[in-house]
Amino acid sequence: MIQKLFTSPLNLVVKVGEKVKEEVDKELYDLETIQKKLVHLQMMYELEEIPEDVYKTQEEELLLRYEVAKKKEMEQWNELTKR
Repeated sequence: MIQKLFTSPLNLVVKVGEKVKEEVDKELYDLETIQKKLVHLQMMYELEEIPEDVYKTQEEELLLRYEVAKKKEMEQWNELTKR
C-alpha cells in the first residue's frame, strides 16, 4: 500500500512524459502534418506574408523532417513485413 502511494506519482509522470513524446513525434515526424505545414508555408510566401529567405529556410527544414519521417515510415513498414 505504501509503495503504491510513492510509485503512483512516478507512474503518472511517466505516462505524461510518454504522451508528450508522442505529441512531439507527431508534430516533428507525421507526414500529413509536415505536408500541411509545407502548403501553409507556400501560401504565406505567395501572399507575401513572409520574405523569400524565411520561406527557403523553413521549407528546407520541413523537407528534411519529411525525409526523416519517410525513412521512419519505411523502417516501420519493413519491420512489419519481415514477420
